Amino acid sequence: MHISSLSQGDASHSSTASVTGYAWRIAIVAALGGLLFGYDWVVIGGARHFFEVYFHLGSAAAIGWANSCALVGCFFGSLIAGPLGARFGRKPVLLASAILFAVSSILTGWAFSFSSFVLWRIAGGIAIGLSSNISPLYIAEVSPAAHRGRLVSLNQFAVVVGILLAQIANWLIAKPVPETASREALLASWNVLYGWRWMFTAVALPAVIFLLASLGLPESPRWLMARGQEKKAAEILERISGTRQYAELERDAIRSSLHSERNKTAHWSGLLQGGIRRFLLIGVVLAVLQQWSGINILFNYAEEVYRSAGLGANQIFLDIVITGTINLIFTVLAMMFVDRLGRRPLMLFGCLGIGISHILAGVAYRAGWRGAPVLVLTLGAIACYAMTLAPLTWVLISEIFPNRVRSLGVSAAVCALWISSFALTYSFPFMQRWMGSSGSFFTYGAICLSGAIFVALVVPETKGHSLEEIEAQATRS
Repeated sequence: MHISSLSQGDASHSSTASVTGYAWRIAIVAALGGLLFGYDWVVIGGARHFFEVYFHLGSAAAIGWANSCALVGCFFGSLIAGPLGARFGRKPVLLASAILFAVSSILTGWAFSFSSFVLWRIAGGIAIGLSSNISPLYIAEVSPAAHRGRLVSLNQFAVVVGILLAQIANWLIAKPVPETASREALLASWNVLYGWRWMFTAVALPAVIFLLASLGLPESPRWLMARGQEKKAAEILERISGTRQYAELERDAIRSSLHSERNKTAHWSGLLQGGIRRFLLIGVVLAVLQQWSGINILFNYAEEVYRSAGLGANQIFLDIVITGTINLIFTVLAMMFVDRLGRRPLMLFGCLGIGISHILAGVAYRAGWRGAPVLVLTLGAIACYAMTLAPLTWVLISEIFPNRVRSLGVSAAVCALWISSFALTYSFPFMQRWMGSSGSFFTYGAICLSGAIFVALVVPETKGHSLEEIEAQATRS
């Protein structure tokens, strides 16, 4: 099942279309959903040590549930994002996620029982599920093919900025504590009483900004075309590229695509038909691979990972900010190269680089190396991930599905992503106790190397092709 690239003969006007400031503004606003996603997702890494003390969490099951419960919401948000986006449009779903981000962040931060904390973390997860589906999908649908990888990667860039902002906020909010502080002393500290609350609450401000900015977004031209609003869609396409010729040609391509599927209805079962089934497999496997590459453990359980490497409690917060900075730098590099080098070469490089880094980290833990060696290896893995699997998984998922089932296809793949993310996050405390840090990193490394084989054999190259050209290839397969 090797489909290394789409036919070069499929190249069209869209591969050379320019991109305007209007298109960039649309992508930037939509990507704010990614920023909130990144912040809300990673803030728990710095807050967990304090709210675990506040709520008296001690067992691996309780700790795993506290750190992974939001992912249950992510799954349900992803599950409903596809049908909601298909029925009501992309813009209303983005607005709903912004409102939910603002409300859930405040109520999570000021929860006074563990059950209410879990409830509002799940609500925040639903917001993440909605935005993680619709933001990259929406950006892909408004982007000219030659620039789509860069513009969709902007969403991942925003995710990384959100991650870094969460890490900086945690570092600034948390006050130094003695390395040997007792549990009783921690329980009475400002960090445990109030610090973790402000870490969660801080996301409310960018959520309100996202809500206000999203009010000015246009609807996806492809969604409008499917609803018979061709004139409005053409106006948006012309503003995106700056040329009427592009708008007319793109409108005709979308119309032709919709005409060929005029007697077909978008159902979940449509994802199992013909060539679409192959692309569903690709989307699901890449989504699972992105999570089980193990990088998110370095964000959600950063304190525990670095503490086991012999780093001090107060130094850990600064080291976490360093990981976020590396993440940001290499995400920018990904945006520079994704439309030049293509998706497959970068994905192969990422799987191999992360896998080797994890295996060497496992060796470092097994050999008892402390401090800097583990930090350097984890930074290397994060750099490879930020430049490859992190942005390109979202790019490919948003590209490969036909117009008719794109919203549902993205939803299915992202549901798989959040299921695997929940399994990863919930299982880590158990893996850590059962296999130790070395065994955990060896496992993640083996998964990444297996992923490299899958990418080499199955994943297509979509660089420079319009969504309709990719759809035509799926139909022929």
